[in-house]
Amino acid sequence: MKNGILIYSGGKPVDIKNNNNLFLIAGPCVVESEKLCMDIARKIKDICGKLNIPYIFKASYKKANRTSGGSFRSIGVERSLEILSNIGEKLDLPVLTDVHSEIEVIIAANYVDILQIPAFLSRQTELLEAAGETGKIINVKKGQFMAPDDIIYAIKKIEATGNKKILITERGTTFGYNNLVVDMRSLPIMSKFGYPVVFDATHSLQMPSKEKGISGGSPEFVAPIARAAVAAGVSGVFIETHPNPSKALSDSRSMLPLNKLEALLKQLVAINKIISPKN
Repeated sequence: MKNGILIYSGGKPVDIKNNNNLFLIAGPCVVESEKLCMDIARKIKDICGKLNIPYIFKASYKKANRTSGGSFRSIGVERSLEILSNIGEKLDLPVLTDVHSEIEVIIAANYVDILQIPAFLSRQTELLEAAGETGKIINVKKGQFMAPDDIIYAIKKIEATGNKKILITERGTTFGYNNLVVDMRSLPIMSKFGYPVVFDATHSLQMPSKEKGISGGSPEFVAPIARAAVAAGVSGVFIETHPNPSKALSDSRSMLPLNKLEALLKQLVAINKIISPKN
């Protein structure tokens, strides 16, 4: 498929660039254990199979951007990456994780299918170039400090490596101290660059450093802003989810409870069908 972005979800090839079906990037914020990640991935895979949603499993193998130096980071780099690789192989799913430096790009590319550039690092030229050179799909999260038009410069840095397998993710814009806001105009603005636009429905509701060294959040608004983003025409949705968010080791204040995911996805699929150009 010309100029496509191909993933294999559930053993089926899907071109997520040239497909009217909404795709999902979802999982826990960070790898906590193999059992937890596997259970979450299986549950979401089953839901997405019923709803015909191409699914990409997401979990960070290490958290580098922490408000407090004492916050949880990882159960171990090698172990976490092995868990991500096992999920991809056993469940036949594409897997995404964050990278924070050029050396991390080289290491993580051996274990996962999609490399994600965190929002705080979306201007880091050498990181973007190193990621592009792997030939992997690259998901760039637009920095909270960036105008939507400015994402083109991150795109060009990756394109210069010959890699055009790029996703762009909106995750909110800094709105004063300890708060983010989503300008829905950013979604059609970024889509004009020709790559799939993803909406991060959980990080967009974060309240950075709000709670004495821990980021807060407003998960009660995940559903309405996700519905709004799909109505605005995004190609994919990014949702961090956990069976028991209050017990999660990272981003516990903003993740969607896993038992609420299926109902929300049904709504998003229905909205997407209404606006799809095939309908």
